Formats: sequence, C-alpha cells, structure tokens
Amino acid sequence: MKAQHCPPLSVSPEPEFPSGERRRFLQVSAAVGLGLAAGSGWAQARDTLRLGQSTALTGPQSELGLANHEGAKACFAALNAKGGINGMKIELVARDDGYDARRAAANVEAFIADPGIFALINCFGTPMVEASLPLVRASGIPYFAPFTGAMLARPKDMRNVFNVRASYPEEAEQLVAHLTLGMRRIAVLYQRNSFGMEVFEGVKDSLAKRKLSPVSFATIENDGSDADSSTRKVLSDDPEAVVLALAGKPVAPAIRTLRAAKPGLPLYALSVMGSAATVTALGDDATGLTVSQIVPMPTNPVRPVVHDFLQDWRALGTALPPSHVALEGYINARVFIEALKLTGRNLTRTAFIDSVWNMKKVDLGGFEINFSEPGRGASRFVELTMVARGGKFIR
Repeated sequence: MKAQHCPPLSVSPEPEFPSGERRRFLQVSAAVGLGLAAGSGWAQARDTLRLGQSTALTGPQSELGLANHEGAKACFAALNAKGGINGMKIELVARDDGYDARRAAANVEAFIADPGIFALINCFGTPMVEASLPLVRASGIPYFAPFTGAMLARPKDMRNVFNVRASYPEEAEQLVAHLTLGMRRIAVLYQRNSFGMEVFEGVKDSLAKRKLSPVSFATIENDGSDADSSTRKVLSDDPEAVVLALAGKPVAPAIRTLRAAKPGLPLYALSVMGSAATVTALGDDATGLTVSQIVPMPTNPVRPVVHDFLQDWRALGTALPPSHVALEGYINARVFIEALKLTGRNLTRTAFIDSVWNMKKVDLGGFEINFSEPGRGASRFVELTMVARGGKFIR
C-alpha cells in the first residue's frame, strides 16, 4: 500500500471520572451500555468511520502506548490515502489514560456514550482492560485487539471482544520450554498489578508441567521504586535464570541491578518488555536478553506484511523507530480493515461482529489470522529473539 503523510495525532479531551462510589459508576455505565446495545448507540457517518482507543500516551508505559498507537495510525493513514474503504475513511481517536485503570474506564465510558464511535481498538494494558470490560460487556460495542495477552481479556462469553495476539501463557510456555533445556533454578520478577500476576501464574504453570517451581520470586511496583531491593531478594536464592514479567519503568532498574550483581545471568522477558526505547536506554545491559515476540521482526521486510508496515511507517513521518509494538498495532489495524472488507457497505456493529468470526486462515502476508471462538486469540505466533550488541534484536 502506498501511503501519504498523515495528519497529527487525534486526541480527544479527557473526561472526568464520574463522582461517587465505584459500584454506582458501574451501575450507571451498565445502564448507558444497555441502551447502546439496544440500538441507540452508533450512528453511521457518511464518510468517516471513527474508532476509539484508550491508551498510555503519557506515564510509565507511554513508550509502549505511543508505539502501538502510531502503528495503527500508519496503517489507517495508508488506507485513507488510497481513498478509504467502502466509501469511508478511518479516524483513530485516542484518549490518554496514563496507564491508570480508573482513567481508562472513564475513557471507555465516554467512547461508548459517543454515537460517532463505531468500535474500540488497541486499548492498552491488562489493568485498564480489566476495568473496562464491564462497560464493554454491557454496551455490546466491538472491542478489538486489546493490547494485552492476559487471559482476563479473553472472556469466553463475549462475542464482541476480539483478541489477535498470542496470550501471555503462550509466551511464557515458549520461554520456559527454552530455558529449562539446561536450567532448573528459575526465579521470577513480576510487576505488582494484574499483568504481572497473570504472567507469574503462566510461568508457574509452565514450570509445573516440568515438575518444577520458581526457586524465588518478588514483585516490583509500576514506578520501579523498589526494583533494586526486589531484585536483590530473588538473587539471594542463587537462580540460574530470571524471568522478567515487567514493562515500562521497572525494567531498566531491575536489569541494571541484575547485571551488576551477576553479569552472566540469563534473563528472559515477554514481548511487552522489549520496546525499542527500553532496549536503547539499557545499552550494553540489554545484550543477551531473550525476549518472546508475538509478531515478526519489524525491520526485516522479507514478509510482505512487514514490508508494508515499513513503507507505511516511513510515510507516517513519526520520530519513533519501527518496533515489535508498533508492528503489533499495525497488524491489528490490518485485521480490522479485513473485517470491514468482509462486512461490506451495509455496516452495522452486528454485521461487523459476525464478519470477524468468519475470518478463517486469513494471510496478511506472512502472518496468519484465524478467529475461532471467544476466549481464543486469532494468532498463535510466538518466537524467541535475543538482544545483540547495539540493541538489535536477532533470532
């Protein structure tokens, strides 16, 4: 696809969180959502399809939120430059939640209440998705490709929730299968939130299959303030390798402490940790880090989907480097476009939801999508990469 330079980031004003108790907020929001589900929600625009995204544009995980957002924007900008789809161009409207669950829920409520928003896409972060799902359930709005591999984002009874990426348990299984080929004493450092806990449970389950358990484990706060003490705690049990269920700010201080105390210790991490900015900031301390990835190498254009991504990324004119996280956002947008093609011009939320579930073995260009049932991701892709000197990922 040939793209042109796209307009700047579209960011809507952030709403205030409703006053009162959390229970009352959910009751009111559910009532609003039920009204939308009954048919009073989306009013089809003549020439623009608007999609909402609550993500971290600021705060401790902003490098991930921004990269994912820019990836999707690059895809939609390329589509718009070719005239759009079914007579419409796509507008991606972002609201910043700062990686805060309370703000994310307020953003989602505002999107649901906006009759111009057709669907939500690429909403970021396990705690934020967890806080938003009650609203999504009540409204019936399409909730497409949340940026998390958590199982809590994969409810088996919600046909309007569509996961694309492989799950955290699937990533953890690949990591554990690799590191246990020669090691038994495995420690885990995980973030003190629902994301970290889910990854920790996934690692424990994978170890249990091999009749093992973590030799030690510790949590780290989202801001990384206790990274040094928590890291030293797991090192005191002399692990042979450490799995890092971390993302954003806690990553750098944890890895620096690990490298300083035990330079040759094998370190393993999940996809959300391996952002280009994090690896660059770590410098030589990132060398040798093994990271699971749920999309292909974003700098290798051998796969057609990566070739398209790099072309559209350059056309976007963003200052961010191409990354796995950006490619994930791009692929999610491509999947959304394919679903729109299947739906055709008679676009309704119900028709769109049905079309997504009819997407079987769709090849985006070296990346296959297969929607089967609620609760399962459409992609099984997981590969292991390693950070080489200079901050480059290699397979």
